[in-house]
Amino acid sequence: MPARAASSSPVREPRPPQIPRTLTPAGKVERHLRHDGKYLSLEYGAETLSMEDPDGVEDVEFEGCRFTQTAFTGVVLHRAGFADCAFGDTDLANLRAFNSRMFSVRIVNARMTGMQLPESGLRDVLVEGCRADLAGFRFAHLRNVVFRDCNLAEATFQSAGMTDVRFENCRLSGAQFSGAAMKAVRFRGCDLRGVAGLSSFQGAIVSSADAMGLLDALAAELGITVED
Repeated sequence: MPARAASSSPVREPRPPQIPRTLTPAGKVERHLRHDGKYLSLEYGAETLSMEDPDGVEDVEFEGCRFTQTAFTGVVLHRAGFADCAFGDTDLANLRAFNSRMFSVRIVNARMTGMQLPESGLRDVLVEGCRADLAGFRFAHLRNVVFRDCNLAEATFQSAGMTDVRFENCRLSGAQFSGAAMKAVRFRGCDLRGVAGLSSFQGAIVSSADAMGLLDALAAELGITVED
């Protein structure tokens, strides 16, 4: 029999970003990302960011910044840092940020299709109302992260470390969790049909309604054929 939670333990919302009331509009220099660039208390609008190096920029730091309808098209980051930042209606599709960090970050109504954050660290991050199908979090470390009302179809959390992570009303069909380590990971109101890596769900908390969606995936993983 699957384990049942004795009670619903209180959960903490991610710490919201602390963004200064007054921000400096990002100019041409701030929109062209450079190695070791430091970008503090800036307001980015509906522009497309560019890079000084076509192979990607290293050690870029954003702190206390707001991005609204900003496009990260083709951007490649190595060891980037985002602290106390907010993303609204941004285009993060196919952004690649390797071994990067997000602390106290809010991403709302963003396009994140194919976004890759391998070996990255996310803490106190809210992702809400986003299209994040095919997004990648391989070998990432997630702590106190909430995915809410998101399309995460075929996203991969392979070998990710996940602590106090919540998936609420998300589409996770075909998502990959093989090798993930879960601690206090909750699924509620989610489509879990066809998820892979069910053995990694040990330690997860799944609502009774969501658990029904795991049956087909469990049968397939055990080699069981279900027929009428």
